[in-house]
Order: sequence, then structure tokens, then C-alpha cells
Amino acid sequence: MRLPYLILAVALLLAGSVVFSGCENDVKDPATSPVTAPATPPMPKEDQVPVPKFDMDSAYAYVAAQVAFGPRVMNTPAHDAAGEWLIGRLEEFGATVERQTFTATAYDGTALKSMNIIGRFNPEMEDRILLAAHWDTRHVADSPLETSPTAVVNGADDGASGVGVLLEIARQLGKSAPHIGVDIVLFDAEDYGDTGGGNTNSWGLGAQYYSNNISGIRPRYGVLLDMVGARDAEFAMEQYSLRFAPDVVRKVWKLAADMGFPHYFPKRNGGGITDDHYFVNTIAKIPMIDIINHRPENKTSFVAHWHTGEDNMDKIDKRTLRAVGQVITALVYREGNGTI
Repeated sequence: MRLPYLILAVALLLAGSVVFSGCENDVKDPATSPVTAPATPPMPKEDQVPVPKFDMDSAYAYVAAQVAFGPRVMNTPAHDAAGEWLIGRLEEFGATVERQTFTATAYDGTALKSMNIIGRFNPEMEDRILLAAHWDTRHVADSPLETSPTAVVNGADDGASGVGVLLEIARQLGKSAPHIGVDIVLFDAEDYGDTGGGNTNSWGLGAQYYSNNISGIRPRYGVLLDMVGARDAEFAMEQYSLRFAPDVVRKVWKLAADMGFPHYFPKRNGGGITDDHYFVNTIAKIPMIDIINHRPENKTSFVAHWHTGEDNMDKIDKRTLRAVGQVITALVYREGNGTI
């Protein structure tokens, strides 16, 4: 997946970059950051679209359906079949779908046949929000916690969980259109990076391609979902999210607290992660946050099943999917209503 903050800091220092802060005290507090006004003033109550109820069983089924294809590694039949299935679901829910195909060169020289999947709801609307997750899986079970040489990464949490949440949100968007445009982007080629360290750009290849080739109306801001399905997940405030999009962090974490999910969204700094949002922020210049279950106290900096053969459906908790999904659903519809 992506590099933990301390490894990334060394890499960026060597490259002369100054996009990160090495001290938590240097990070803006989202609670005291200037608040950007909604794109539209609050609508009359009778014109507001109610926030739909997020269906955790439906989201869970979408996660399971992806895992059933097997590992979604580029250049494999499972990857291609899963991609077509994802496109079919977005079209079924009423999205205008763009296949953003490209060939990426991996850190080991492998040519990766890749495809970002972009589903647009209310495509004519100027005011838009970007919701994203990656749909590919890691090509090798290279976690230091993995002991089996034949293990494969099925990516139930690392990949499928975020996509499953977005598919359920897409289903709701198709049933009850909000007063805002929504781009759901499923990034490919996120997880084929170099864990040797130092090569930041080997990760998030789909996000890099998207950020350099944006078509249509640019979203106002974005939210990335990554590893959002595990039991007892904690989504601390990720460092690059705080740096590039503190107002979005404030909105999401306040919503989570107001909706009864503060234990999933603790108000603490979670360190910086090289994830898809990093490239959207630095290349596309679209403010984007990362909701990710980062565990800096663990040996891998992530949950124990990260990049192992244990990343299966038994690691997915419907309650975690519901917490993330309901918060982001509320974010979308309340932005459209001008009430956040």
C-alpha cells in the first residue's frame, strides 16, 4: 500500500520537498482553521434532500462480491472481470461512467494495464465533490507479519471496503439525487508500489494518472476511503489531510462526533501516509483528505492483516462500514443542502 510518514519524510527530504511537517505542533488545528462557506446558501427546508440511511448490509455484500473475484491485480482476468462488474454497478445506479485506461510502469519495470473508473452523478452541476477508493489489490503478501510463501492478498479491507462503501453511496445517489454533483473515482494501480522505501512515486499510479488527466468539471474537494472495514477501526486525522484540506477534516470529524461515531474518528493526529490523496493534493491541487485505519503503534503501521493472506471477509465489520458510509453520505447531502 502506502509508506508510513517517517519513511516518507526521509524520502521527501532527499528529494528537497517541503510538503510535510515533521512536528505535530506545526499542523493546523482543523477546529480553529478558517471555515469555507458552502457553495450555496442553506436551502429552504422544504427544498432540502433528506440524508438517506446508509445500508451496511448492502455495502458488505458489495465488499464480498469484489473479494469473490480473487486478487484484483493488474494484468489478470480477475482484475478485468472485477472492473467490468464495478462499471456495471455504477451504470445500474445511474452514473455516467468514464473508463480512464492507461498503462503504468511499475517500480520493477512491469507494464500494468490499468483503468480508473469514474462515475459521475449530476454531471452537469458545477459544484462537485470527489469520493474515491482504490479497487486493485497488492500483488504480493510482503508484510513482515506474513509467514506463508504462498499467501495471496484478497484485499477485503485494503481496497474492497472503501469501494463497497462508495457503491452503496452510489446506490443512494441513484435513488435520491442531492443538490450537488458527485464524482466517484475508483483508482487502479494504487498498491503496486515499492516497499523498499524512497520511491514515493511508485505508489498511487492511478491517482497520479487521474491527477494529470482530469476531464470534465473539477471537484471542489475530495474524500479518499482506504481500509475502512475492520472491526474497531480508528481513523485519526491524517497529516497530509490536515495540511492540504483542514476544513474538510473539520467537517468530517465534526459530523462523525455529532452522529455518534467519535470512537471511529478520534480527534488526534495519525501521521502522514503516501496514499492516493497525496497525489490529488500535490498534482491536481484538489484539497483531499484520507480516511484510513492507520495504526502507527503496530509493527507495520497498519492493521495486522495488511498485505497478508489474512485480509479476507472475516476481517470486515458491518458496523465500521456503516459509520464511515453514513458520515460521508451525510457530508454529500448536507453540502448539497448548504447546511454544513
